[in-house]
Amino acid sequence: MSGDGGRAVRVDAETASGRAVDLRDGGLDPERVAAAVREEPPPGGFAGSDGDRGPVVDCPRPRPVHDHVGLVRPSMCVRVRTALAAAARSRGGEAPQDEALADVRDELADLTVPAPPDLDTPRERLAGTDDAVDRIRERVAALRGRVQAGREAGREVGDLEDELAEATRELSERETERTAAREAVERAERLARESRDARERRRRLEDRRANLERRARAHLVERARREYEDALAAVAGGPETVDDPFAVDGVTAALAVGRVAAFRAPVVLACDRFESPDAAADWLDATVIRV
Repeated sequence: MSGDGGRAVRVDAETASGRAVDLRDGGLDPERVAAAVREEPPPGGFAGSDGDRGPVVDCPRPRPVHDHVGLVRPSMCVRVRTALAAAARSRGGEAPQDEALADVRDELADLTVPAPPDLDTPRERLAGTDDAVDRIRERVAALRGRVQAGREAGREVGDLEDELAEATRELSERETERTAAREAVERAERLARESRDARERRRRLEDRRANLERRARAHLVERARREYEDALAAVAGGPETVDDPFAVDGVTAALAVGRVAAFRAPVVLACDRFESPDAAADWLDATVIRV
């Protein structure tokens, strides 16, 4: 294969090379061949056999446009504007929004969104300690009244005083537990606010990213539109007239976008639009693997 579009294709122990490789007699799955284009070649190149009967393609790493039109097959669907923007970028195209978009993506990558905390458990715990404190406080008040009344009546109140001391200690413990429970609720509520604020910030950043991506895509599409429409008019087997250049069949759209793009890795063709793989390679100005 050509230096900018790949060097060799290995199928089992066979190796084919050139700008246009015809593998139609191999009975290969186009999806597997396209996946092989995206994969790194095995260590040590093609020497030896590892038992894998799938194709191995030795080629440069594909550009992002390959994700859209690197495999051309019947009944495919193409998001034409997205693919055309990727084609423009494959040729070094830039958009005025690129710097702001990079900043937003960096902010999103750095943003940590903590998981929302459990609010129910600490709130239930606080409610339980509130009830316990109220009950014991009433008990302490009642015991104090009984102790005071017994003293005034000249009765022995030692047992009541012991009971009052124990109740007072328990009240102190329950009040300490309530303080800890209240702090836990406040901490959980603070974490919930932080999580909510972070989620809202992420939502705003994602909205801004989407808006910038749309505007950048529109700019790139406009830059490449004339070449794309010219390519549509020249696609073999394409429609005679085109009312909407972004609403043509998938194969026609993919080939037109491919003619605009600058491919670094082979294009896998599983369609009958060209007389030969060589004709397809010449038309696309790319290395082609016909399956």
